[in-house]
Amino acid sequence: MSHKLNLGWLGAVAMGMAMAAVAQDKPADFATQVPLSVSGEGPWYRLDLPMVVQLNARQTDLSDVRVFDAAGDAQAYALARETAQTADNRRLTDVKWFPLYNSMDATEHAPSVRVQSSANGTLVEVQPSSQLEAGEEALRGWLLDASAIKAPLQQLILDWTSERDGFQRFSIEASDDLQHWQSWGEGQVARLTFADERVEQHEVGLPGLSARYLRLLWDTPYSAPTLTSAQLESASSRRLPLPLVWSPALAGSSVKAGEYTWQLPMGLNVERVQVELSQPNSLAPVTLDGRRDSSLPWQPMSSALLYRLTQNGQDVVQNELQLPGQTVQQLKLTVDERGGGLGAQAPMVKYAVRATQLVFLARGPGPYTLALGSSTVKAANLPLSTLIPDYSAAKLATLGKASVEGGGVVTPVASPVQASTGTDWKKFGLWAVLLLSVLFLAAMAFSLLRKPPAKS
Repeated sequence: MSHKLNLGWLGAVAMGMAMAAVAQDKPADFATQVPLSVSGEGPWYRLDLPMVVQLNARQTDLSDVRVFDAAGDAQAYALARETAQTADNRRLTDVKWFPLYNSMDATEHAPSVRVQSSANGTLVEVQPSSQLEAGEEALRGWLLDASAIKAPLQQLILDWTSERDGFQRFSIEASDDLQHWQSWGEGQVARLTFADERVEQHEVGLPGLSARYLRLLWDTPYSAPTLTSAQLESASSRRLPLPLVWSPALAGSSVKAGEYTWQLPMGLNVERVQVELSQPNSLAPVTLDGRRDSSLPWQPMSSALLYRLTQNGQDVVQNELQLPGQTVQQLKLTVDERGGGLGAQAPMVKYAVRATQLVFLARGPGPYTLALGSSTVKAANLPLSTLIPDYSAAKLATLGKASVEGGGVVTPVASPVQASTGTDWKKFGLWAVLLLSVLFLAAMAFSLLRKPPAKS
């Protein structure tokens, strides 16, 4: 009982200290103010910060975000943010694969199979449910055994042999019992000859969910190639990551052929970059570098084969690069021009970061205003467990919701932060004059004390 009281007392003290820290903050101190609307039951409200709003912050860690009530008083708040998962908690596992056969003229999408497994669920044998005549069967896909992997699956890596080069497109389905299957989207791998060099794409992104078995069924071409290797990359996580949010399209510049640069509005933990491929039949091996500012050297961040090709009357597009999530404010894309390049002008790009949620405790009267855009204020956010004493992930989902009015359209206010900065300089000047006066008087007093007394 006393332990709970102590925790509650500490939480109250922490909240009181936080409120005291922001009591001096006023809406006029922030360059951007956005009205909020609330719904549901309070007094806590959860706000998903739109990207266009976040980009008005002056501090990368969003220390300059505040929520004010109608009286202009700051409200206690917490931020829920996540960065990219680091590589040290990722694991690459070789898995067994089993062929899925069907007759050449079969109309059903998924072949019916007969499965034999061990007591722990590991697959031992997979056979067609009915006998197929020799020469009439088609290799439709592969069944992967991921039963030994307990962590969420992040990426699939394949290697294969086939008679011809090109793209391999297939559907991805997941199951825990081999009876009920859930779609995980489509995958695409490629092996191409480019300027007398081999260009290969082996990796396929997965949704970060857990499953015991994966089923890959080929769409283009109809027959699957022969696999020579299948690996799954997994990463353990205590909770599901917040979704990615995408920026508006960003224009760049080009100083020489095959090299393009973009300046982000602020330093951001970028996890994905999407490059606009406006011209059909574009093929471009690229490398992407990033850095915090112009005084630092470029650091390699990602490489990929980008393309927009027409196959069977449809566009096949791969225009995204996956990044490690480190903070960057400048991006540079270098293109191998032997594929025709991406044109003289820099293509438009979009970048994605993890979503940020803001939870605030509504104590004052509404309506409420989100304010941001100050390079001088200090962080004032609380931990979620302090803001919400009985916090849990389940309770977070039941909180009232706040949203930005006007769909996230931001209009900076005409109350510049520079004005308060100027006032600060005046205060510093006054204090400096006062200090110099005190020092001057002290020097005079010291001089008079050291002066020898006059002789009579």
